Amino acid sequence: MDGRTDHDRRRHFPRGPTPPRLLPDEIHRAVEPGTALLRLETTGSRQSLLDGAWWPRSRDVEREIPPLVAALAEHLGPITRVGLDASAWNSIPTRLVVDDRVVHLDSFPVGDDTVLITRGENDHFSLMVIPPNTTPEAARTAMARAVRADNVTRAAEILLAELPHPEAS
Repeated sequence: MDGRTDHDRRRHFPRGPTPPRLLPDEIHRAVEPGTALLRLETTGSRQSLLDGAWWPRSRDVEREIPPLVAALAEHLGPITRVGLDASAWNSIPTRLVVDDRVVHLDSFPVGDDTVLITRGENDHFSLMVIPPNTTPEAARTAMARAVRADNVTRAAEILLAELPHPEAS
């Protein structure tokens, strides 16, 4: 016996199903422009299309990519390449130095809703990019959906579903 009463056990171990939460409330509230969310759970099946989501403050590569790479490197190790869609960003240099490491920048037609991150030679991560002018609630909802391990929806579809649409006139 652990010395707790039935009342204590019920208080600490509630009965019945609890509604699923996409993110803990404190993380959900903390999401703001400049935030990147990653799903750091490794799965052998790799069922999800996205490994995370990122909400940059602007479309300025030289301002936005260094903090993203620094944050990712803390959890993933050294980042060697970042793939961006040139049509969605202000001029893309061929490389940046982040924390004394060279990070190569590649321009791919990946769509403005995705950024590709490479660790090492062949380890790739795909992050959904939330447009900088997105409302906080829409960004939080889209990011939470993107980091779900069972997500099989492409970034563009998530953004279309979650972001407000202009009124038709």
